[in-house]
Amino acid sequence: MDTYASSLGRIKAMVSGFLKKDQYSSLLAARDVQEVAKLLEGTWYGAEITQAMGAAQGAEALEVAVNRQFVKLNRFAYNASPFAGRPVVGAYLRRWDIENIGVILSAKAYGRLVSEGESFLVSDREVPAGLSAGLLSIDDLRILLAQSSVEAVANQLVKFGYGSVLLQRLDAFNDSRDIFPLIQALEKQYYEQLLSMARFFQGDEWVVRQFLAAEIDVRNLLVVLKAKDHKMSSEDLAPLLFDGGTYAAKALLDLANLASVQEVVGSVGTSLPLADGLPMYNESGSLTGFELALRRHQSEKNLVRMRQYPLSLAGIFGFLLQADVERSDLRKIVYGKVYGWSGERIAKDLVSTRLA
Repeated sequence: MDTYASSLGRIKAMVSGFLKKDQYSSLLAARDVQEVAKLLEGTWYGAEITQAMGAAQGAEALEVAVNRQFVKLNRFAYNASPFAGRPVVGAYLRRWDIENIGVILSAKAYGRLVSEGESFLVSDREVPAGLSAGLLSIDDLRILLAQSSVEAVANQLVKFGYGSVLLQRLDAFNDSRDIFPLIQALEKQYYEQLLSMARFFQGDEWVVRQFLAAEIDVRNLLVVLKAKDHKMSSEDLAPLLFDGGTYAAKALLDLANLASVQEVVGSVGTSLPLADGLPMYNESGSLTGFELALRRHQSEKNLVRMRQYPLSLAGIFGFLLQADVERSDLRKIVYGKVYGWSGERIAKDLVSTRLA
């Protein structure tokens, strides 16, 4: 545990910057995006908002500012990690490489402008979008954005270890023009490498492994729901499921063999709050409510658990998860204001306000 004592001190000094419940209450009560920006000027987002406003306005400027601060927090956590835990933290942070690559591949596949792709990268446009632990610098991402096609992007990514899984699937993409299998292959590679890194070397990494297993469960359950909604066969579904979660592949395929999305939700029961997503699905056919409910539940559960083990790898991951939750909650507030939702409507989807 002494290994993490210095890390804990640095983390505790930074945690005070996270938004408090009363600040969220003020943000939820704000009239519009402009008032949200004004309220955030007195927080650690203030300098980033001022800078972002020089190049963008409204919700886009706030998203850029929030992303900039998020990048800094992730880099801080990586640098605060002791030598023994840093490879695991670095492997975890490569998720933002995957997210950025996915945005770029989608832009190339569907003929979007380069400027559209860049505005949604998890980057402040001046620091590495893949974070200091990732493989891709902002210059690397700009090179990818400049490529003319999905194939050209895949070839550029070979030297970073991402390209080979993409090149193996290019023929299928060219036939179907479906970008999902490419992104799914990247995500599968990511989780396989991350789980192999999160080995037991101190004895308390089980908390982090539980967190990663919960992430995979959320991802697999959402894939099952989507497959059921699209009437996909179990044979077609099986290759899309990832190993490493707490749900066995057979249990997931059994869920997929049920008659409807509603039956899948009923079969899962109360262990997970899937039922919270049913009203939206029944009304509009959208699966978004299920994703929001699952991610909200798992984030809250894992944050509480990680805080019980501050002198361990869980302390670092708890900080990373809290940063991710705050970013997600702020984006929900900003775009909730854009869509004209009430504070009460937005509050239902927040995680930060549920924590002590």
